[in-house]
Amino acid sequence: MKTIDVTRLRAIVGERNIKTDPSDLYIYGSDSSVHHAMPWAIVKPENTSQVQEIMRYANEEIIPVIARGGGSGMCGQAVPIHGGIMLDMKGMNKILEINLADVYCRVEPGVVDDDLNLALKKYGVFYPPTPASSRIATIGGEIANNASGVRSVKYGATRDAVLGMKVVLANGDLVSLGARTRVEASGYQLHKLIVGSEGTLGIVVEATLSFVPIPEFRCMGVANFDSLKDAGEAIGSIMGSGSIPSMLELVDSVAIKAVNKTMDLGLKEVAAALIFEADGMVKEAVDYEIDKMKKICEKHNGQDIHASYDPKERAKIFMGRKKLFPALSKYDDNLASTSLADDMAVPYSKMAELAGKVHEIADRHNIVMTAYGHCGSGCMHTKILMDTKRKDQWAASKKAITEIYEYVRSVNGTTSAEHGIGLSKAESFKIEKSDSLNLLAGIKKAFDPNNILNPGKLAQAPEDWVTATNLRYSVNS
Repeated sequence: MKTIDVTRLRAIVGERNIKTDPSDLYIYGSDSSVHHAMPWAIVKPENTSQVQEIMRYANEEIIPVIARGGGSGMCGQAVPIHGGIMLDMKGMNKILEINLADVYCRVEPGVVDDDLNLALKKYGVFYPPTPASSRIATIGGEIANNASGVRSVKYGATRDAVLGMKVVLANGDLVSLGARTRVEASGYQLHKLIVGSEGTLGIVVEATLSFVPIPEFRCMGVANFDSLKDAGEAIGSIMGSGSIPSMLELVDSVAIKAVNKTMDLGLKEVAAALIFEADGMVKEAVDYEIDKMKKICEKHNGQDIHASYDPKERAKIFMGRKKLFPALSKYDDNLASTSLADDMAVPYSKMAELAGKVHEIADRHNIVMTAYGHCGSGCMHTKILMDTKRKDQWAASKKAITEIYEYVRSVNGTTSAEHGIGLSKAESFKIEKSDSLNLLAGIKKAFDPNNILNPGKLAQAPEDWVTATNLRYSVNS
């Protein structure tokens, strides 16, 4: 471990913005993933100049720097496996501009997603990539992971909303990337390259984001299915029909049981449920989309189909999906919900097969897995519910994950749809990108010659995700 010049860092950010106490370091050693490793110091910059000075120091001394937002990442992106400086960006949390005429806003990276949308709401617009963790997720973290959410099927992911940004490079230089216009035709789209790079290429200190009008009308519906196959085929038919859902979500039997147990919602415990939504400025257009999706669900043996414009009824329909992630921890008091094979994407026509494959593989390896997610975007979320104290359960999970990703690649799917790679999915990512790893390494070298920006992530991540870094669980030998 290198010695950090705390005095120099304190001179940059002040006494209150640096922490080296072991208890603080321990807390900052994990995010929402299964991994844990201790940083050497926590530094909280308040402006761009401070970020530049920190990076100049770190680059001179070859000290790793890991940028962190709300800590809601699920794959270990913010876990400092090589130690170094944890750069807590939450102090840079100003909304700098809301420009209605030119349809963009400028924000600092520490702005929380929900806070941004609260500020935009008074103008009748919203920032749509919003993930489920929007109460704590920061814009900087969402950019790092190309985050998205339930309405990504219509409005796209973070990359689609980013027009430009200011980035501090590894050597402390400040660069402006992209533009404040809707189109930018020439040159390499470097701002798009930063999105999804997980803090390995630079530190985002300002982002220019587009927004869209809040729809006048929203209608949400639900359909129950006695088989995952029928539900999956309904998904493919809806997306292949030319429908434009603003939401299309799959919830399986494990998920339904979990939310019923946790919240006593009284949901019918079927093999799967589809939640669908349409929105727009003209009610007749929304009616058309909803009716079309209802008929497709009926054709594929959907039952108990109903839809509503009423906000209270919509909230009731969506409650089980909204609270699903925490509810899974209560599925079985002896099992913890872990994020491992978490957010793969496959073509629409393979959604049903993937959901069935998840359950078949889980049964064979004697673990519990759930299949749910933003199926309108082709994104399938899974969680592994297991006894984290048992080494054999980790070994079984490793085998299950390998088989699931083998299937995903076999149908031309991709390792991550929105949660990124971090540590947990490095092995599959490397296999998927095997013919372009040299290109990725070259880009990393060009941006960060000394490899100080979040080293050991993405293509550099160790493949053995169980033992490569400390787990935040105690596992019996």
